[in-house]
Amino acid sequence: MKKIFSWQVLLGIALITLSAIFYLIHYAIFRDSHHIFIYLLGDIAFVPIEVLLVTLIIHRLLNEREKRDMLKKMNMAIGVFFSEVGTSLLKYLSAFDAHPEKIGARLVVASNWPEREFSMVKKYVKNYNCRIEINGGDLEGLRDFLVGERRFLLALLQNPNLLEHESFTDLLWAVTHLTEELSHRKDLRTLPNADYEHLSGDIKRAYIMLITEWLGYMEHLKESYPYLFSLAVRTNPFDPAASPVVDS
Repeated sequence: MKKIFSWQVLLGIALITLSAIFYLIHYAIFRDSHHIFIYLLGDIAFVPIEVLLVTLIIHRLLNEREKRDMLKKMNMAIGVFFSEVGTSLLKYLSAFDAHPEKIGARLVVASNWPEREFSMVKKYVKNYNCRIEINGGDLEGLRDFLVGERRFLLALLQNPNLLEHESFTDLLWAVTHLTEELSHRKDLRTLPNADYEHLSGDIKRAYIMLITEWLGYMEHLKESYPYLFSLAVRTNPFDPAASPVVDS
């Protein structure tokens, strides 16, 4: 830090000295101090305007552009997650829900949903009192699926574009934790009840967080990629009547 500061100070002194030398050369040639001070004061008077243009306007525009680019890359990574893992994982986890029809009825996303509808459903999901039945789903199948996608999940956690998306990063950690819990158990069919309750808590955490992020992803597709949104609606894991085939 001291080296950087010293380097900056030396550069500043060198530039001021160079400027003073040029002014002295100008005076030595033209002998007109009046002309020098007129332009010097004019340049100094323009400095606040230059600061305004550079720091408040141009810098802000560049930040907005960088933010848009980062958001685009982040949504691309989230899209890859749901294409490769997320949608299938929703099917696995929803099988453990004791009453999947209860929340499923609220998650049949329609093509005409406004932003307000997405917000209302997200709020409902966060307050959803989900009861997990550990024997209701395929625990071994879930373990094999997650273990098979472990490298992909770890690669996403290392993606710098996702660091700004705190809720999605939390989801990845929850899914990764569930993966580790399941992979460390040799036989998932003969566990004590206390351990099944522990796994139920991990499944519930990942399930609710996954649904919330899925809704956000669907809203993003609706706004930015209507053709991808159309396919996502036709393959909705919560819609029993969903079909990728377009019949009308």
